[in-house]
Formats: sequence, C-alpha cells, structure tokens
Amino acid sequence: MIEEFYQISKAAQDADAKALALCKEQFESLEKIKEYNQLKMLRAFTDSRVGANHLLGTTGYGYDDEGREKLSEVFARLTGSEAALFRHNFASGTHTLTVALFGVLRPNDLMLAVTGRPYDTLQSVIGLTSKNVGSLIEFGVKYDEIDLLADGTPNLAEIEKRCKTAKMCYIQRSRGYAARPALSLEQIAEISKAAKRANPDIIVMVDNCYGEFTQIKEPTQCGADLMAGSLIKNPGGGIAPTGGYIAGKKELVELCAHRLTAPGTGGEIGCTLDILRQLYLGLYYAPGVTCEALKASVYASCLFEILGYEATPSYKAERNDIITSVETGSPKCMEALCAGVQQGSPIDSFASPVAADMPGYDDKVIMAAGAFTMGSSIELSADGPVREPYTIYMQGGINFAAARAGILLGAQKMLNIKE
Repeated sequence: MIEEFYQISKAAQDADAKALALCKEQFESLEKIKEYNQLKMLRAFTDSRVGANHLLGTTGYGYDDEGREKLSEVFARLTGSEAALFRHNFASGTHTLTVALFGVLRPNDLMLAVTGRPYDTLQSVIGLTSKNVGSLIEFGVKYDEIDLLADGTPNLAEIEKRCKTAKMCYIQRSRGYAARPALSLEQIAEISKAAKRANPDIIVMVDNCYGEFTQIKEPTQCGADLMAGSLIKNPGGGIAPTGGYIAGKKELVELCAHRLTAPGTGGEIGCTLDILRQLYLGLYYAPGVTCEALKASVYASCLFEILGYEATPSYKAERNDIITSVETGSPKCMEALCAGVQQGSPIDSFASPVAADMPGYDDKVIMAAGAFTMGSSIELSADGPVREPYTIYMQGGINFAAARAGILLGAQKMLNIKE
C-alpha cells in the first residue's frame, strides 16, 4: 500500500513484506502490554475520581489548583509511587533530571552513576564538560561512575562495593548515544538490591526517559526511590506540548518540588493555565501511543537487519525503551536515512537534514524530526552524532502506519546510495 503514495523499489518492498511477517509475534506481545497498561491507566483515573473540573487550569500563583494535584495523584497511583510532580513547568527531560538531582543532593554528597557516563546534556549538569554554569560539581556535589560490563549488564559486585559511601545510585535506563542495551526492570531491581545491601539509606534514582509503558511496571515498582522523565516522550502520548515528571518517595518528591519552585513554597504553587486537558489526555493515551512507537522500533530493527545493517536491539529482543540504533557505516548513509525519515514526516517533510553543532554535544549532530511538538521523540525521529560507527538512533512513531512509511523511505534512500 505504501508504494501507492511513495516511490519504493522492489528490493525495499520485498524487505518490508518480510519484516512485517517476521515481526508479527513481537507485535502481538506488544499489544498485550498495551492492553494491560491501558486498563491500569483507566483504573488510576477512576480510582482517583478525575472529574471535568480537574481539566480546568489556573493563573497566577496557582494556589489550590485541584487539576494539577489530581494529575500528579493519577500518575503516582499509576506508577506505584508515593507522590509525583507531573507538570508542564519542566522545560525538558534534562531540566527535569536537573531539578531532581539538585533537589536531593547536597554539598559533599556522592552521586554514583552505575550505568556508565550519562548522556551528553547531563554531563554539563554534573559538571563534566561545561564550566561556570552552576553544575553539581561547582556546588560541591561529588561524582563517580561505574561502567557496565562488556556484555552491557550492570557490574553488581562493584556497585555493592562502591555504594557504601554514596548518597545516590544513579541509573540511566535508556542508552542515550551509547552502544549498549536499555536496562530491563529486572536489572534495575538487581541494582537497587545491591545498592541497598551496601547502604540502606542510599537514594536509587532512575532516568526513565524513553522507558515508560514499555513494560507493565515502572522503576518505582522495582526498587527505585525516585524516577524522572519527559512528557514529550512516552508519557505525554504525543499530545502534551511540554513538561516532565518526577515520582517516587514522598519526602524526596517534596524536596524536588522546593527546587522546582522555591524553598518554602514547593509544590503548593505553579499555575496550569490552559494546559491541563492536554496533559490528562496525553497521559491517558500514552500506553497506546507507546505501543505504536515500540512496533516502529521492532520493525526498524528487522528491516535494517534484512538489508544487512547492524541494528540494536534485535527485532526479537524484549523492548525496554522505544529506541532502535542502526549502524549506517558512513556520514552519507546517516544523512540518507535521516532524509527519508524527514520526507515521511507530517511537518517539514520538505526539509533536508544536515549535521550541525548542538548545545551540550561535542560532535555535530544530524537530526530528522518533522513533529507537531518541537523536539518530541515520541513522534518518529532519527538522530545521532556524526562520529564512528555513524550510528543513527531512531525512536517514536505515534501511529505505526505512518512511522513505517518514514522508516521505509529512509531505507530506500540508503539503498539508492548502494546502487
């Protein structure tokens, strides 16, 4: 059917048909996860007694904003957390993580990253790259890290050894721009147990970006004390135009609230304007939208494996985030793949992606993202730093039919280079 709307070669059509057939079993499994999470979502809404009045926002200070408080209650209930901040006031996922880190860490505390070095933009927050910008290190917070083992799994023995003196055990669930798999909830649980054996008072925090609703539980149901993420990824359902969330133990979330607003006011202020309906609706549809993105991820892995490229994770593997990486082999192929994805985007389909400098990154980055929300990565996007092995990271797809078209167009343009 795609060839009725776009010029697709016979080779690409054959690869597409084979990929769809091979992915059938994985798609059925993802549909079961979606159904479970959607029913869990419905129950969280009904048990929280969400009413039409909660969809109305406030102005000014936002005192006694019932809709804001109820939305956080829904998300806390949904994720098995004691409390949550689910708000549009967070400017990005990195900002959300920054609020959480500054909220709970104090001078001389040790932040121990146990999944290797965090992704590029958070390195500036920690103080590993930028200077004189108000990083954690400038404020006296100490930092150390433990690399994953060669097979991409956590080094549990080293984690238990070095968590004894740490205030925070920091876990990045997704890969960022790294050649390693996303962590499973079982691995997050193992890390949490190892950390708390060494130090019962340690704070286990998870960067949950890209991981929400990929399984039937969340990190706060698997030993994490705190987690954070972005609303223009999975939990915003492609509808939330901005925002982020922090969820976990009540006392920790409260500390984060005082960092988000001001010491002494915490979560009691913050108006919601006219955005609450979008946040509620996006969250409600998030399990279904995440399922569509996961299907796109599985399909992309399978399609590019068929075409002879290395794609991670394999289409047969369990998904713990929505990202698929493809080693294209050259800057030219990176550009071709991004150009195809851009062509198959509903917004700015006519644009031509080119590599350029981007704040927070040392290498030039190329990005295809024709999204309704700027920077949204629950909508189909493809990007990567231009460095060997010239890997493109693909994520998102709010509906599989359109995402499949964009991915296939990218593959077609790569085939054109080979020819």
